[in-house]
Amino acid sequence: MDFKSILGHERTIDKLKETIRKDKVAHGYIIDGPIGSGKKSIGKAFAKGILCDSFSGDSCNICTSCLKIESENHPDLIYIYPDGKSIKNHQIESLQQEIIRKPYESEKKIFIINDADSMTGSAQNRLLKTLEEPPAYAVIIMLSTNSNRFLPTILSRIQLLKLNRINSNLIEKFISKKYNINENEAKIYAKLSNGIVGRAIELKESEDFNIKREETIDILDKLICKDPLKFFEGIDFFNKYKDNVEEVLDMMLYWFRDLIVLKETDCNDFLINIDKVSQLQEHIYKLESSNLVEIIEKIEKSKKDLRAHVNYQLTIENMLLCIQEVQ
Repeated sequence: MDFKSILGHERTIDKLKETIRKDKVAHGYIIDGPIGSGKKSIGKAFAKGILCDSFSGDSCNICTSCLKIESENHPDLIYIYPDGKSIKNHQIESLQQEIIRKPYESEKKIFIINDADSMTGSAQNRLLKTLEEPPAYAVIIMLSTNSNRFLPTILSRIQLLKLNRINSNLIEKFISKKYNINENEAKIYAKLSNGIVGRAIELKESEDFNIKREETIDILDKLICKDPLKFFEGIDFFNKYKDNVEEVLDMMLYWFRDLIVLKETDCNDFLINIDKVSQLQEHIYKLESSNLVEIIEKIEKSKKDLRAHVNYQLTIENMLLCIQEVQ
């Protein structure tokens, strides 16, 4: 894993490259971003670049250090993972015992803490002592999904790097090339990934994604066709996919978004569900543009309500009734 193999995040990567080139690597970093955004890849590429014997814009991939990192056998690169659901006090104590030992083979000694935002309060306070007076050779890279969980005193002593979501067009091209599929198919995974390449890969490799998508479209078809007896099928469907409700709601949003595009432009070029044009064409005659906007707003509100832990059953029922009744 090196910088050039990472998709997107150019600003963050350029900044890290520059710190290596100028030999201005700080003692502490937090790389913060959603699950699947590339934190682990960037953290490893950064560590590899720091330890590389002949870094020149990227790791050389041929020196002993690079080869050892790829085989996960470098004595000066240490990974820390949660013990259960959190990084605990005793793990940071072990880090402190190890950090006082000078590097074995390199000029730097690097610690990568995975899910660092899961650190307990006592663990963070213990780590703070190390961050206040770290050895000159030590670099601590923390990977997190929510930097707000860190103590302000920790945040004040490290460099925080926020990973932004990647343009869906880049993800689309990446998925198309990686899996040798056409761009229309890749577009679906890219759009539903919400700018997270790891999510797009997960969807492509999921055995039940296509089944879930077909079932979602089938439920929408029954609701749009205003079959009152099918309302309860919709409730059963959402109970079945309760653990994946946000993904299903996103599928629904993209479906109604495509209906607006078709209705307003009569053009297929910008559709996400490009493989479902005939079914979309059937639906545009059953809904007015104002109805589509109302439905999209209701789905968006339902997503927010569910994130706020509003009653699941009530939220879903209200949303399904809205879709069925606005026509």
